[in-house]
Amino acid sequence: MEKFMYLFRGGVNHAHNAQDSEAAKKNMQVWMTWMKGLGEKGILAGGEPLQPTGKNVNGKKKIVSDGPFTEAKEMVGGYLIVNAKDINEAVELSKGCPIFEEDGNVEIRQLQKMEM
Repeated sequence: MEKFMYLFRGGVNHAHNAQDSEAAKKNMQVWMTWMKGLGEKGILAGGEPLQPTGKNVNGKKKIVSDGPFTEAKEMVGGYLIVNAKDINEAVELSKGCPIFEEDGNVEIRQLQKMEM
């Protein structure tokens, strides 16, 4: 099995505002159910929601700025690491993600193995 990262962008209800509305709370429950199912099948290897704020460090001068994003729809709201036989299986597994019901998207990237 290979490892893939799902990067979640966009969506109407984010993990950081799940306390703010009934819709967001319900959405969070759908996410938890989906992730629990992945875990029970041995697919889920890890992941967490991300706070909506952060810092960005750039270039040789290591200039620090607020926020690694320019628009809310571009913000990475969280990630999962999943096990799949190949990128095609990882894509198919991602199609069950609740973010699509919230008009968000999932970027799928294979983790590169590094020799130490």
